[in-house]
Amino acid sequence: MTLPRRLFLLTPLAALACTSTDYPGPARGLSIGAGEPGGPYLAFATRLAAEIAAAEPDLRATPAQTQASVANLRLLGTREVDLALAHADACEAAATGATPFTERLPLRALGRIYENYLQIAVPAASPVRRVAELAGRRIAMGAPGSGAAMVADRITTRLNLTPGPQLRLAEAAAALAEGRVDALVWSGGVPTPALEELDIRTPIRLLPLDDVLPALRTAHGPVYEQVSVPSGVYRAPRPIPTIGVANLVVCREELPVEVAAAVTRVLLTRADRLIPQDALGIQFLDPRALISTAAIPLHPGAAGVYRELHG
Repeated sequence: MTLPRRLFLLTPLAALACTSTDYPGPARGLSIGAGEPGGPYLAFATRLAAEIAAAEPDLRATPAQTQASVANLRLLGTREVDLALAHADACEAAATGATPFTERLPLRALGRIYENYLQIAVPAASPVRRVAELAGRRIAMGAPGSGAAMVADRITTRLNLTPGPQLRLAEAAAALAEGRVDALVWSGGVPTPALEELDIRTPIRLLPLDDVLPALRTAHGPVYEQVSVPSGVYRAPRPIPTIGVANLVVCREELPVEVAAAVTRVLLTRADRLIPQDALGIQFLDPRALISTAAIPLHPGAAGVYRELHG
């Protein structure tokens, strides 16, 4: 797969951006579990909140800074947020009560928004060429409560590696530059701006993950996909095979139908306004891809909007 340098919208619905119907429910707040500052989740959620407010003033949407996927789903479980951005693998784990969750969460999806690329970076001068060679080395596992940390734990478990500290991206980048860790795990668009900045100061190299993917798919199913980071990203001379996982917008099953419909309509009709200026990667705000929500069923309000607009 060849990636463009910027997010490209696939949706033909941008022209419908001003056709959102009126939200018929009562005025209410709508909190969105997002991510850490500097990350794509918070940037996307900030724009989504603004577009929801513009389309439906009675829905006072606000993004919440969090540790991302797993943390967002836990906040959804305790009803501290109304919507959550999360990796599809974390959503499936939450829906089934699998580790790191201890009980099932009644999730419904509003749509699939874009693909995350798992990136395991080492210093360019490192002798490590494959993930299995990280045995005995220090691995920054991703921020606590993040989807990156969850998949990093799955990988280290399958390969019998020793888990390292869970660090936010900025902390992990500093630790890698200073030699306090030997590798870092991150999941996001490519190139990730923070890793591009790190590569300027301390050249990095991504490890190929094609040999890790089969074990993950055997253990956890087709939620993990093979994708490629193109040549030139972090100065790589050739494409690097890695692992992709979809990002979903999810809610609890009891979210009112009219609220779910209003948010879904924004995803469909205002897609061109939802891309952060510094966002990179592949964007899946497309009618065909939005409904590809893995094992998480669509909320009835979302399904109704898709049927209304696409038959």
